[in-house]
Amino acid sequence: MTPALNPKAQTRGAVTLSSFVDRHLRWLMPAPAIIVLALLTLAPLLFNLFLSTQDRSVSSALPIRDVGLGNYVEILRDERFWNAMWQMLKFTLIAVPVQLGLGLGIALLLNRQLGAMQGVIRALVLLPMIATPVAVALIWSLMFNPQLGVLNYFLETLGLGRSLWTADAALAIPALALVDIWQWTPLVTIILLAGLQSMPEEPFEAARIDGASPWQLFTRITLPLLQPALFAALTLRLIDALKTYDIIEVITQGGPGIASETLNVLAFRTGFEFLRIGYASSLLTVLLIVVTVVALGVNLLRRRA
Repeated sequence: MTPALNPKAQTRGAVTLSSFVDRHLRWLMPAPAIIVLALLTLAPLLFNLFLSTQDRSVSSALPIRDVGLGNYVEILRDERFWNAMWQMLKFTLIAVPVQLGLGLGIALLLNRQLGAMQGVIRALVLLPMIATPVAVALIWSLMFNPQLGVLNYFLETLGLGRSLWTADAALAIPALALVDIWQWTPLVTIILLAGLQSMPEEPFEAARIDGASPWQLFTRITLPLLQPALFAALTLRLIDALKTYDIIEVITQGGPGIASETLNVLAFRTGFEFLRIGYASSLLTVLLIVVTVVALGVNLLRRRA
C-alpha cells in the first residue's frame, strides 16, 4: 500500500503555492491572454518575414527560391512601390488633419447644452461610423458616378461644372480621403468629446474670474488639457489611414491606372493577381515598418509636448 502523505507536508505545500500565487498575481492573471495574443501576433509576423526572403508563387509548378534580401533590394528600384508609398502618404496627410479639425469642432459643439435634442443630435453625428466600410464605399461609388452621381447634380445646382471624381487621376486620392473623412470623423469626435467632458471646471472658473476671453480659455486651458485625447485620436487615425484598403479597393481598385494604388492595394495585387507571394510579403513588411515608425514618432512627440 502507498504510504499516506504527511498532513503537515500537504499544508506546507499548499501554503507555498498560495504565497507564490499571491506574490506573482499581477503576472499570472494576464498571462493566458498575453500568451494567446503573442502567438496570434508573432506567428503570422514571423511567417510573413520568412516568406519575404523567398521568391515564391501561388502556383505549385514554380520552384521556391531563397533570395534573402533580394525582394527588398527590388523594392528600392520599383517605381510602382514609390508611387504606392506617395499615394498612401497623400491619402493620410489629406484625411487625418481634416478629421482632427472637424472632430474637434463637432466635439466642442456637442459639449454644449443642446436641450432636449442633445441625445438625438449626438446619435446622428455618430451614424457614419456604424456602417461597414465596404457598404460605405459602395454608396459613395454611386455618388461619385460622373453621369448619375448625386454629387455632380449638386455641383450643377450650384452652377459649377461636372467632375470626374474618382475617374480623374488628380482627384482620385482626395475623393477617397473625403469618404474616409466622412466615416471616421465621428470616431475622433467621440474621443475628443470624452476628453472635454473629463476636464476639471476649476481652471476655467479661475480664468473667467481673471477676465480671460473665450479664445484664451480655448488656447490656454482647453487645448493643453485636451492633449492626451488629441494624441490618442491622432495615433489611431494615422495607423488606420496608412493601412486603408477596403474603400480604395471597392471604389477605384487603385485606379485610374495606378493613381490611387496605395501600398496595401499594391501588396494585394502583387500577391493575388501577379501571384508573387514573396514580393507581396516584403511589401507588407515595409508597410508594417512605416506604421510602426509613425506610431512611435507620435508617441515620442506626445512625451515631449
